[in-house]
Amino acid sequence: MEVELKLLLDPRHAARLREHPLLARQPSEAPVLLAMHDIYVDTPDLQLCRHQAGLRVRQVDAAWVQTLKAGGSVRGGLHSRHEWESEVDGPQVRLDALDAQIKGKQPVRALLRRKAIRGNLQTVFSTRIERLVWQLATPQGDLVECVLDQGLIESGENSVPVSEVELELKAGRPAALFDIALALLREVPLWIGQASKAERGYRLAAGLPVNAVKARPLHLGGKLSVQRGFQAIAANCLEQISANQDGVAGSEDVESLHQMRVGLRRLRSAFSLFKPLLALPEDLQADLDWLAGTLGAARDWDVLVNDTLAPCQGDVDASMLAPLIEAARGQARAAHAQAAEALADVRYTRLLLQLQRWLLTCGWREGATPRQRRALEQPLPRFARQALRQRQRRLRKRGKLLLTGTPEQRHAIRIAAKKARYAAEFFASLFSDGKVRAYVKPLSGLQDVLGGLNDLQVADGLLRQLADRQAALQEPASFVRGYLAARAQERLGDAQGMRRAWRRFRAARLPG
Repeated sequence: MEVELKLLLDPRHAARLREHPLLARQPSEAPVLLAMHDIYVDTPDLQLCRHQAGLRVRQVDAAWVQTLKAGGSVRGGLHSRHEWESEVDGPQVRLDALDAQIKGKQPVRALLRRKAIRGNLQTVFSTRIERLVWQLATPQGDLVECVLDQGLIESGENSVPVSEVELELKAGRPAALFDIALALLREVPLWIGQASKAERGYRLAAGLPVNAVKARPLHLGGKLSVQRGFQAIAANCLEQISANQDGVAGSEDVESLHQMRVGLRRLRSAFSLFKPLLALPEDLQADLDWLAGTLGAARDWDVLVNDTLAPCQGDVDASMLAPLIEAARGQARAAHAQAAEALADVRYTRLLLQLQRWLLTCGWREGATPRQRRALEQPLPRFARQALRQRQRRLRKRGKLLLTGTPEQRHAIRIAAKKARYAAEFFASLFSDGKVRAYVKPLSGLQDVLGGLNDLQVADGLLRQLADRQAALQEPASFVRGYLAARAQERLGDAQGMRRAWRRFRAARLPG
């Protein structure tokens, strides 16, 4: 399993990296300069790519090596993938040599044996890279290869530049990758690299879009400890966050921003769920709040435009609605730009690096009491059942104000429902699938009912902001605010609908 951390570097800062004290002071041997030519192959319909595999032949000086990468995961720039290499005579791949190597990975082996693949491989794109390599040894005995890659990815007449740093663990602790990255970051601006060269090459060659990514199914073993369960849950949330960062950073993609925000909210909910046993450091909490605020502002404007104002067309005069939609879209574009700026800030890079290091090293154990340490080693299923009961009790207590409470109190009920649903989804693999679905469905229904009311409440505040900023929008904003307030009253007046959603939740049984 190859484990590496990928970071992006502005070419203008390459000299600063080469002169970094860490690279000058710590290398176990002099850096090596290599000229590399990679040729990536696939079928015309990109079957390897569609199965999350990449196959290339690489020329370094006079030698050729073929490499297959498949499976694994990418989380906040940390790439973990299965890798098989073998020498070849030239730029053509030899699948028989790979077949002999791939043992115990039957799906990958079966993929390469498909007739549609074996007889249809062709060049999809290539890279020409100048690579500078340092071999680093840490005081703790870790061995890390630090690579500076600069060059081009080429497909036909098109090309994109490459300027990135890769830290590959050769021996020792994965935490060493983050220690070195954070040390480099103190002197040189770096950014999390989510996409591999292969992914970037496929995007260039086939015009593949950057798609929004939902959370992957989470599989927790029944024999996991509470601590290991927390690490798996947090890693799953981080994977969703980082998987959507390119969509947020490079465009105004509404769904990528939404999914990145969902991942962040899931992560914060996980911290809340395990809070009795571990505490997030204050500086990391402050950075998470900063990121959540930035993404949340953009999401609020998106919801106003697409989910609140757009459906009003036909019911509200266009002369009133159109200028508000246009102004709100302008605010959404500005908020998306601010979100992209946040991801380009080294504060975001530092946050992900520090957070992943904290998770890898179980940083919470330093300040844990003996009782907390014992609880962290307990079986996860028992903790899961207790946590689900606590979440349910809290929601039932707050739900007493469902019909009579203030907007703030109903929002608190919605948040409690969301936390209960997230908890059930985190622990779903520990229980019967049918029972989990039967519990989550009414939670989602209750959340939807309350979410619609909250969207109208948020919309009122945003429309007030538009009116305050532009005098010409005061009259249409006032009119539409009145229309939305009437809709909110209609929803509040539908006591039967809210009671029905609440009864369905009350009737649902905990999966544990």
